[in-house]
Amino acid sequence: MKTLTRMAVIGTATFALAACGSSDDASSDLEVETVEEVADEALEPVTEMPVEDSAAAIEEVEAPAPVDTQTANEAADAAENVAAAVEAAEAAEAAAAADAAANADAAAAALESE
Repeated sequence: MKTLTRMAVIGTATFALAACGSSDDASSDLEVETVEEVADEALEPVTEMPVEDSAAAIEEVEAPAPVDTQTANEAADAAENVAAAVEAAEAAEAAAAADAAANADAAAAALESE
């Protein structure tokens, strides 16, 4: 008797849940747009005539002043001086790093000897 009652309850519950179900799911109404559809829209022919955009007009820029030989030589000399200063600074930095490494090695050796 208990088995028959359990089976009846399970059957009723199954039909009740099935009756409550609905296909009004948001995913069933969703239409997925593919890349091809978007590309097809972009390739449709243009029917409108182009118009000039006055805000996008390019203004004329005046030409740079001509460079004479003296100005070019002065710029080249200044560039050489900057390059030499950079090389000197890099050499000084490398020497300082080497000194710091030597001092650290000496300090480590002194600690080991104690």
